Amino acid sequence: MTLLEIKNLHAAAGEKTILRGINLVINPGEVHAIMGLNGSGKSTLANVLSGKDEYEVTQGEVLYEGEDLLEKSPEERARAGIFMAFQYPVELPGVNNTYFLKAAVNAIRRERGEQELDAYDFMKLVREKLKVLDIDESLLKRDVNTGFSGGEKKRNEIFQMAVLNPRLAILDETDSGLDIDALKAVGSGVTKLRSPERAVLVITHYQRLLNHIEPDFVHIQMDGRIVRSGDRSLALRVEEEGYSWLEEEVRNGLVNA
Repeated sequence: MTLLEIKNLHAAAGEKTILRGINLVINPGEVHAIMGLNGSGKSTLANVLSGKDEYEVTQGEVLYEGEDLLEKSPEERARAGIFMAFQYPVELPGVNNTYFLKAAVNAIRRERGEQELDAYDFMKLVREKLKVLDIDESLLKRDVNTGFSGGEKKRNEIFQMAVLNPRLAILDETDSGLDIDALKAVGSGVTKLRSPERAVLVITHYQRLLNHIEPDFVHIQMDGRIVRSGDRSLALRVEEEGYSWLEEEVRNGLVNA
């Protein structure tokens, strides 16, 4: 079954229309990357999928596992297996990483009709994920993102993704502000978490993150639409030539969406 299907999606923030007809199909096991200039609506798409209420969907539909995603609250989407890694992760002073993740994991398990994890089984799970991602266990004692560097915040979100085990992970400009070492660490983490059951949607300005993730599909978004789709070579061409050739194709009506 198709995991996510977006059909002619239009969305606005206040009086401003941002998405102007997004069409996209994502199947389990696939990694998709969306690239584009500032203002093209990439983060808006991520926020609409996660249920951020400042955006209004004015046309189109989004199906997640065959059901209407837009009718679900953000909490229902999270419990259904949608994970969002934010461009600017929120700090939660006083909220311990371990307690935060345990509450989230068990909320998802209750939604799936599964038995909640006790403290022993939960700690066994998180230590396994820390080992996979090569993250120090001291992370568990810290408050969520509080006092973290930019790279630590992004790695913490990948760790959250590992523990929560989502069906669909949306990474909104996870590479923003990262140095090369942090970028490699995040990319390596995403690669280690690839699964036939999980799909990943990566939103980025640059193809440098894609060096470490190797997406199956690359899409270019302009003016609220996906105007070109292809494989990794599309991202490499954009890196070498910029977006001007695509802007000309859009002006001439030579787009695939």
